[in-house]
Amino acid sequence: MRRGNTSLGGLLIITGGLLLAARLLFRNPLFSLDPGDFWPMIIFLAGAGFELAYYISLRAPGLLVPGGILITYSLLFFFETATNWRFAAVTWPVYLLGVAVGLFQLYLHSGRPRGLLTAISIISGIAAACFIVMCFRFVLGIVDLGVLIPVVLLVGGIIMVSGKKRSAGSGSW
Repeated sequence: MRRGNTSLGGLLIITGGLLLAARLLFRNPLFSLDPGDFWPMIIFLAGAGFELAYYISLRAPGLLVPGGILITYSLLFFFETATNWRFAAVTWPVYLLGVAVGLFQLYLHSGRPRGLLTAISIISGIAAACFIVMCFRFVLGIVDLGVLIPVVLLVGGIIMVSGKKRSAGSGSW
């Protein structure tokens, strides 16, 4: 079998596997002939094309950067369309993470330059910090702070009052 047919066959296997998983996991097809549901697959296929172009030739590791970015974004869009964009206000840091994924693939396949790893770490750290803030905001949107703060104060006070008694010489008043 020719090398091009093997690559195309691999792409078809990945695409079919994703469509089947979507059907089985969500009990209805995520993708129909409706272009509104199908567009994340187009982004995924474009990213997979960049990845395959590198792995076929092994000559231009720069192809992995857009491939990693597009595949990461397509996975995010699969999730968003499956949840009717309910979590879009929380998952936006994945856009930053997509860049870090693409650069990390370049790092792995281009002699591992130290400066590139520094950039990847900074971008990943910013993405992680933003994601933590977004998750915290999401939880606080569910929890009523008018109840949470008094409960935290009560629990803290109970722990302080019922805690270990200090001895006379331990510096207590």
